[in-house]
Amino acid sequence: MGIPVRFNWRRYCIIGHDVVATVAALLLSLYVRFEDSGLEERASLLAVVLPFFFVYASGVYWFFDLYRSKWRFASLPDLVNIVRSSAVLSLSLLVLDYILVASYFFGSFFFGKITIALYFVLQIFFLGGPRIAYRWFRLSRTRRRTLAQGNSVATLILGRAADTEVLLRSIESGAVHQLAPVGILSPSQAEQGQMVRGVRVLGTFADLAQANDYLVGRGIDLRRLVLTSSAFESGTGVETVLTTARRLGIATHRLPSLEEGGQVLRLAPVAVEDLLLRPSVGIDNLQLERFVAGAAVVVTGGGGSIGSEVCHRVIRFGAARLLVIESSELALHDVMDALRAKGSDASIEGRIADIRDRTRIDRLFAEFEPDLVFHAAALKHVPILERDWDEGVKTNVIGSVNVADAAVRVGARGMVMISTDKAIEPVSVLGATKRFAEMYCQALDAELVRRAGAAERRPTRLIAVRFGNVLASNGSVIPKFKAQIEMGGPVTVTHPDMVRYFMTIREACDLVLTASSHALGPDRSEVSIYVLNMGQPIRIVDLAERMIRLSGLEPGRDVAIEFTGIRPGERLNEILFARGEPTLEIGIPGVMAAKPVFASLDVMKARLGALERALAHGTDGAQDEVLKILRDAIPDFRGEAA
Repeated sequence: MGIPVRFNWRRYCIIGHDVVATVAALLLSLYVRFEDSGLEERASLLAVVLPFFFVYASGVYWFFDLYRSKWRFASLPDLVNIVRSSAVLSLSLLVLDYILVASYFFGSFFFGKITIALYFVLQIFFLGGPRIAYRWFRLSRTRRRTLAQGNSVATLILGRAADTEVLLRSIESGAVHQLAPVGILSPSQAEQGQMVRGVRVLGTFADLAQANDYLVGRGIDLRRLVLTSSAFESGTGVETVLTTARRLGIATHRLPSLEEGGQVLRLAPVAVEDLLLRPSVGIDNLQLERFVAGAAVVVTGGGGSIGSEVCHRVIRFGAARLLVIESSELALHDVMDALRAKGSDASIEGRIADIRDRTRIDRLFAEFEPDLVFHAAALKHVPILERDWDEGVKTNVIGSVNVADAAVRVGARGMVMISTDKAIEPVSVLGATKRFAEMYCQALDAELVRRAGAAERRPTRLIAVRFGNVLASNGSVIPKFKAQIEMGGPVTVTHPDMVRYFMTIREACDLVLTASSHALGPDRSEVSIYVLNMGQPIRIVDLAERMIRLSGLEPGRDVAIEFTGIRPGERLNEILFARGEPTLEIGIPGVMAAKPVFASLDVMKARLGALERALAHGTDGAQDEVLKILRDAIPDFRGEAA
């Protein structure tokens, strides 16, 4: 069923215009072909035929949506519809002339092929010309208003023509205000010297200084650069652009891509995520919508960087109910405000709870009855957990076990534990506690499969996703470097050879959802560990230098970099998979998976009990006892007592 059309005076004006245009095109084509005498000969039949033809033409225009489109935004698709409708009307005249009318009344053709061809051309002109003229009038008026207001900013747009046109169209339509495009810089050699919607390509990114001099020579004060998504492609030299812009005192902004969602045309500051050394991994959004739509979802640690983004993603993909569990009152308040501002139809509830409190977690899960559980609550800072190791065990091990057991008890479809690449061959308490929690979930997952046997109801799935360092997450190196750069330096790096895998918050959350959809898909596999393909690891010192240049400064000259030495629990390189974890292709681009290596559930429960007893003793030797238990469970754990 089509969408109903609500008529107003503007639409009646369009109908009247199109009918007049049809009359004018038809009569003018007859006059050009036959002149006055020919029109007089055909006047009697025209008086009979034309009213029916105009009614028929109105139906054709309706069918091709000529009455639905706004003249202010007349474009190529509208012109295509005009050509189609004109072609249908011309063919109809041809049928009328050669088959239905001429041979019976005149013994010859009433219109003739030349007349119909003239009509086809004139009809396109009379229908399309006023629409294009009106659009040009509105565009000119918008430009005049912008200039009259005196607050438009001379702007240079950076990126390929296809991307720059998006912003130029938005400026023309009035969706983006206060920008006056004065030129384009494109990384494509083929686009040099060309025009995009009347704006000239002035050069490549390396020509920013020359383009600024050229504009200054024409009396234009360039005050802003807007970078499109293609400006951040590898090899464009965007870092040099940012440094030059800083030196010239030109503000820089970026145009977010469609993948980021939200206000696509709202300019944003250039962020370090834009300068990843690899393209961001794309995710099948339609698959995630089918997976999440209508589900009841629990997110633990929902106020953190990852947890809050997972909340936003599941709401975007159509979850029916969401329970946010968070131990920080302030973080819970902030994420709930942000979620409610989305205006979603989902039922969203936030509860304060500590995942260490088994009774509290059990009660919340029993009341909510989730389909999916995303476990993001954790303590994650390596040096802090080296000192406060017992808190790390309580949250990352015992808390994770509480969440996993609660998910199984209420019969959730799946529980996803967010882990870390530091869990492989761990040298820190963080890595060891995360690996222990992984192994418990994997043992529980395998035991549920064994118990289910041939039962029709599929048991709860428990999987883990391993993250590298998440750019710009709370407490990550990015906010730290930003603060140090703003203070004038120095930027502190632990070791010149320190390398890490990096991913964006969006990539991290999409990995969580993608892993869930695969693990809970129709063909259950033995895979329970998922890792994003993050390309080559990045040297931390390189990241620091890129961030300094992103700020328009020069490393070593404007901002110093100091090496402070490796901290307790750190290592130079991270590992994605443990020895003996066979990796598998799962058919999802950018995502790797592996079969787990773990002990039986009985063994893991015995070790868990030993950890709890060691913590309960609280003696001076408790740390040594806990570390011994962790080494027994994780033979490649090389952590030492603080």
